[in-house]
Amino acid sequence: MRVGLTYDLKTEYSPKDGEPPDFDAEFDHPDTIEVISKAISANGFIPVKIGNVLRLLEKIDNIGVDIVFNISEGISGRNRESQVPILLEMVGIPFVGSDALSLGISLDKAIAKKVFIAEGIPTPHFMVLENSQQCDNLDHLQFPLFVKPRFEGSSKGLSESSRVTNKEELKRQVDHIVSVYKQPALVEEFIRGQEFTVAIIGNSPPEVLPVVQIKIDGELKINDKFYTFGHVHDDALEYVCPAPISKQLEQKLSEVALRAYQAIECRDFGRVDIRVDESNNPYVLEINPLPSLSTADVFMVIAKTLGISYEEMIGRILKAALKRYNMIK
Repeated sequence: MRVGLTYDLKTEYSPKDGEPPDFDAEFDHPDTIEVISKAISANGFIPVKIGNVLRLLEKIDNIGVDIVFNISEGISGRNRESQVPILLEMVGIPFVGSDALSLGISLDKAIAKKVFIAEGIPTPHFMVLENSQQCDNLDHLQFPLFVKPRFEGSSKGLSESSRVTNKEELKRQVDHIVSVYKQPALVEEFIRGQEFTVAIIGNSPPEVLPVVQIKIDGELKINDKFYTFGHVHDDALEYVCPAPISKQLEQKLSEVALRAYQAIECRDFGRVDIRVDESNNPYVLEINPLPSLSTADVFMVIAKTLGISYEEMIGRILKAALKRYNMIK
């Protein structure tokens, strides 16, 4: 069976005028593509590197694969993650991962939060601001607040200035997001406490994997600290798995993550980021149906905890999709 691989490489993109320094944060390093390709091969399949959505368009009439393992982030706009899936769906090629609708909903954090609210899934109170003048009407929000781009991933736009404690800081950060990232700012109440991420694999039923806790500067109770883009390349951040928490909190996190996964109708694999306040109440920050599969990221940490290899972890994701399409038993 031939397994195509769609992706975006950091080495294939150059910043345009006015783009931020983290413009390519979501794209993959060539080493990640190599290790995924080798993992596909190790599971008994033939990997076929396709590349980004433009390369897919060039080959789509004669692609010669049985299924596509999609980790492409797309090129631009809030629907960019939906570009590869919608093309594959149009021509009837099976693919690993969530479909275009789920990816579009999840990338637009405001829309995802509306789904969470409709499903009774706890998420921080929020507003969408298109300019700093709108900061004068905060409605029900209370400081401190957290400001981020409405539709970005991989911590793009997140810095130490993202947490704001007064209206002046809020206006400055909203202006920054709108001007630099060319999109509205999502403003939500900041949850002081601990942070976790929960990975899920599969469909019927999905399997919730061991909870991972975020440690920053050697602290598990990070309180006012939070994950920023700068943490991607420093040693201040650590993934701790299994999380050293009570069974009760672990169950609570697993349940709320699964509800978020199912609310967005994710398929095959995904990851849910959660903050827990000082009273042990969880709040879903966002869901990522297209999480990083880098060997330095969460899925590899979880694999070590489960006592399995990276190759087996990738195999579980791939086989979840093959079962969904009834291509294997």
